[in-house]
Amino acid sequence: MTLEEALKSPTISVPDAGRLFFGLARNAAYNAAEKGDFETIKIGGRIVVPVAPLAAKLGLQARIGAAA
Repeated sequence: MTLEEALKSPTISVPDAGRLFFGLARNAAYNAAEKGDFETIKIGGRIVVPVAPLAAKLGLQARIGAAA
């Protein structure tokens, strides 16, 4: 997944969020999420990251649902 693709998605995985927005490896991304360094949503047993709030915090504009 690229940053452009992530900015078009409503949610992304914790590892993708960590890698794309912060340059973190998988375990570091989960550790940051657990500490509350970025917002997560738990759906069943899955944890996802809402893109719009994260992008806004970093001064980026999410384009959820934008055409490719």
